[in-house]
Formats: sequence, C-alpha cells, structure tokens
Amino acid sequence: MPQGIAKRDLPSKICPVCERPFVWRKKWERDWDNVVYCSDRCRRTGRTLTDPK
Repeated sequence: MPQGIAKRDLPSKICPVCERPFVWRKKWERDWDNVVYCSDRCRRTGRTLTDPK
C-alpha cells in the first residue's frame, strides 16, 4: 500500500464469526486476499463452529 493513505480509504472486510468490519493492516499486506478473520480469537472460534470434531 502506498504511504499517506487515509484510514477511511483502506480496504475492509466483514469477519464471518463476529460479523464486524475490519480494515487492512500492514502485516496483512502480502496476504490480504487470504485474510478471513479479524483476530486469532475469531479464527479459533470459526474453526470450531465449522469443524464438527
């Protein structure tokens, strides 16, 4: 992402677990297309909801 971009202009997604919007972060720069959950907690919760084990 280019420097100087306003936070309101960053791409965002909706977390399928908590259904809250979350915005692009620098640490997700190379992997944004594969980011699904807003946090590790939602990622763990999402796995248990979809995985009947």
